[in-house]
Amino acid sequence: MMHTATGRLGMLEEVLGALNMGVVVLDQARQVVLWNGWMGQYSGHAGKDVLGQDLFGVFPDLKGKRLDSAVQQALRDNFPSVLSQTLHKAPFALFANPAARAANERMQQAVAVTPLTVAGGERHCLIQIADVSVAVNRERLLREQALELRSQTFSDGLTGIANRRHFDVTMEKELRRAKRSGSPLTLMMIDIDAFKPFNDHYGHQIGDDALIKVATALARMLQRPADLIARYGGEEFAAVLPDMDAAQSMKMAEAMRLTVAALNIPHEKAGHADRVTISIGLATLSNGSQSTIADLLGAADRALYTAKRAGRNCVVAHTD
Repeated sequence: MMHTATGRLGMLEEVLGALNMGVVVLDQARQVVLWNGWMGQYSGHAGKDVLGQDLFGVFPDLKGKRLDSAVQQALRDNFPSVLSQTLHKAPFALFANPAARAANERMQQAVAVTPLTVAGGERHCLIQIADVSVAVNRERLLREQALELRSQTFSDGLTGIANRRHFDVTMEKELRRAKRSGSPLTLMMIDIDAFKPFNDHYGHQIGDDALIKVATALARMLQRPADLIARYGGEEFAAVLPDMDAAQSMKMAEAMRLTVAALNIPHEKAGHADRVTISIGLATLSNGSQSTIADLLGAADRALYTAKRAGRNCVVAHTD
């Protein structure tokens, strides 16, 4: 700390010592002429040891970095700077406590560099350092909570796949893209056959387990980033498959049907089979079509209904 003889400067010294932030003043030679108590506490360097020292000798890892150029601009060009917290999260080696120092976990900092002109016209430089660790941690927590909330908003609570809301958003986006680019878009409606008798016979807990197994098996079949499988409601699922034409969709749907059957989930009350199966109805938007989401949903639903009437455990594609 800079020593003074007058009461006024003594009071200033007390004020600087009480500030909950770092205050450093450098002279034209970049030597420390003021170093408040906060800096001593968190840097591990007492004021009496750094006064008269080159700042970049005290913190050698700062030499040639953004703070170095900011100090030069302040002393040479009378230009103030604020260091970006995104690019320079913790420039000074400052630690909240001994445990943080041992783990080399620096406090997050906001740093401002301001030119000063003292009596006699000599240029000095003020460096202010604020501990923003709490704010940074709060922002990180808020981001994590937002991501978790988004995940809950767009995921089905039971199966973990996309929910109806996620489906609606994706379907609207992909339909616009398909019409804009002229690329095909397939919608599949998938229903677990005779699921009410399954639930009535085995109980809802076993029924939920079956839903999870079927959803997981279907989701694993969709390898492309833009593909989406969603729980549409109850035992019904919907798949959005961009850039997939009718022939490719039929192959995919048949593979899905076989995959679910291969799970070998017993179903004594199915009537048409001895295991859990699915029926699939699909509709494909072709180049130049002006179909709406309601049109595609209606077409896929009609195809699914046809598959049910045809004996279940089969795939039907909508035809105009």
